[in-house]
Amino acid sequence: VAKYSEKIANQRKDYIHKITTQIVKNYDVITIEDLKSSNMLKKHNLARAISNQSWRMVRTMLEYKCEWYGKKLIVVNPFKTSQYCAECGYDDGKHELDIRQWTCPNCDSVNDRDINASKNILNKGLEQALVI
Repeated sequence: VAKYSEKIANQRKDYIHKITTQIVKNYDVITIEDLKSSNMLKKHNLARAISNQSWRMVRTMLEYKCEWYGKKLIVVNPFKTSQYCAECGYDDGKHELDIRQWTCPNCDSVNDRDINASKNILNKGLEQALVI
């Protein structure tokens, strides 16, 4: 069992090395959320899936690889990134995790929760890059 667990850990680490290297080589500015995975692990139905994702390892590798390649890594506050409409900025309020899409009552755009959050993270990161 230990050898099998080690093999899986090594495969995960190898994959994360490859994907982070590809991201850093292809993009000059990278924005990520400052996720508090310890808080998310308190939700027992998602704890195993979250802990298997190795988000801390991804962030650590992105940090040092960005430094190596002279790229910029911007970490943004995740506050309401999935609640604001990326098109008009309307705050639609908190949604349960089972709601994956919502329509903005202000501009009528249909927003996928994850895609909308990624657009908001990018916009926040680019705003921070302009300020720095």
